[in-house]
Amino acid sequence: MPRRRKFQKNTLLGLLPEEELNRLLPHLEEVTLTLGQSLCEPGQPMEHAYFPLDAIVSLLDAIKNGSSTETAVVGSDGMVGVSLFMSDGRATSQAIVHRGGQALRLKGYLLKEEFSRAGPMQSLLLRYTQALLTQVAQTAVCNRHHNLDQQLCRWLLLHIDRWSNNELIMTQEMIANMLGVRREGVTETASKLQKAGLISYHRGHIKVVDRQGLEARVCECYAIGEEAYDRLLRRRKSHQ
Repeated sequence: MPRRRKFQKNTLLGLLPEEELNRLLPHLEEVTLTLGQSLCEPGQPMEHAYFPLDAIVSLLDAIKNGSSTETAVVGSDGMVGVSLFMSDGRATSQAIVHRGGQALRLKGYLLKEEFSRAGPMQSLLLRYTQALLTQVAQTAVCNRHHNLDQQLCRWLLLHIDRWSNNELIMTQEMIANMLGVRREGVTETASKLQKAGLISYHRGHIKVVDRQGLEARVCECYAIGEEAYDRLLRRRKSHQ
């Protein structure tokens, strides 16, 4: 695969004009992200930005007792490292890899320099930040106002949208940690979805059998968040 085409597997990089991307190409390093790897910790300086190609990264926010909740998920439609150009370069959330794969890594100071040019890269990153904040906001609304059935449907759809197939490897305990709920609740809800013929679940392997059924069951939070990505980034979904 030609070098440029590979980089275009990431939505943000694929939207850059040729001149902008060519300026970044020598500095983009392909790296392998492994399951459970931490890309940044809250309050700590970030040295790199990451543009996933086929990996999936969860942004998590924790409280003092150690429990955490996923506030956003980043796949090939985005990047990890917003604080590099929006604040002082210190991470505001923990970023944990929950689907290993490839990503492109860029040194933080180079991303900040590119952003400061006030060109297409700045406009693109600002649009992405708005889409990401919409996802975070809808996660907060969903966790507060919607039942676990709807939350799990949304979580599943968000994740398979950012992966190349309808299967995920994720234990119920891991999902419970992401949603900030008890594992027993996830077990009960996943069982309901399986009995309804929407998913199949066995030993940490989840397969979405009926996507349309999930979409009919999910709350409006899913559509609002995804519409923001599609509108702001002209994203093409793989399931369409």
